[in-house]
Amino acid sequence: MRVAAASGMDGESEAMIAIIRDGGKQYRVSEGDTVAIERREAAPGSRIEFSEVLSIEEGERIHVGKPLVAGARVVAEVLAEAKGPKVRYHHFRRREGSHTRAGHRQVYTQVRIESIQAK
Repeated sequence: MRVAAASGMDGESEAMIAIIRDGGKQYRVSEGDTVAIERREAAPGSRIEFSEVLSIEEGERIHVGKPLVAGARVVAEVLAEAKGPKVRYHHFRRREGSHTRAGHRQVYTQVRIESIQAK
């Protein structure tokens, strides 16, 4: 379990952790995290809202949605677009000169989680 602020005698509370769904994938995020999500048409500095929140953990309390947590949302700021590592593949067949080489780089959108809001 990731905790941003330690719970102690000085009144600080544990960070909220949410599990969101975006682009067919699930991400476990907390406030301040930087996450690479599937590419989105959004300018750097703009805000994205994730409304598909599957669960939220607030300290000892855990809210699990059926399938989504009602009224919950996660707000993130777009930082940049980035490319992932190059993935190369080679198809080889046993005939003379029968092979194919290619590569691919996935484009991601880098976002920073600003707030997790639960109703």
